[in-house]
Amino acid sequence: MQNAAGGIVLCGGRSRRMGRPKALLPFGPEQMLQRVVRLLGEAVQPVVVVAAADQELPELPADVPIVHDRRPDCGPLEGLAVGLGYVRDRVERAFVTACDVPLLTPALVRRMIDLCAGFDVAVPHVAGFDEPLAAVYAVSVLADVERLLAEDRLRPAFLFERVRTRRVSADELRDVDPELGSLANVNTPDDYRAALAILASERRKRGMEES
Repeated sequence: MQNAAGGIVLCGGRSRRMGRPKALLPFGPEQMLQRVVRLLGEAVQPVVVVAAADQELPELPADVPIVHDRRPDCGPLEGLAVGLGYVRDRVERAFVTACDVPLLTPALVRRMIDLCAGFDVAVPHVAGFDEPLAAVYAVSVLADVERLLAEDRLRPAFLFERVRTRRVSADELRDVDPELGSLANVNTPDDYRAALAILASERRKRGMEES
């Protein structure tokens, strides 16, 4: 029997702006990819990681499969195709995220899945922009994704034009993720330091509440 939803983590980017592999960055007691996989796994199962062919990754739980891009430099649509191809017999849809969102909130993942009901894709639309790596995709869009890859039309926006897409406003998400940290990619060293500071602040707050 299929699960309603699984998760796909895309980590095949080159981390040019960061200057070192983002998946391996320390974040609390974990490395970045380990943290994202754990948080996503609190909301959905199974979780699959899509990596570049020769990419170094941290150790992951035994039940988290790692699959690889078939073609380099095809952007997120290639990772989406590989991930959906892996989970298509296991789930009806999948929440897709990048490996560099350490402030991912499981409650936002669940909300996005709920909001995808009756649609092929549910994507956050914040400040005038779609967030394709914080979106939910029905496995039925795989054929459309493959067709776009064959046509060398690599922008997720082309997919959204072809299938039933629900754009989700920030107001529909803030009650489960007030700062929309689930959408905050860590792309640069400054982003990384800011995310670490948020984590430290949250830990201090929890410590005061528990004392």
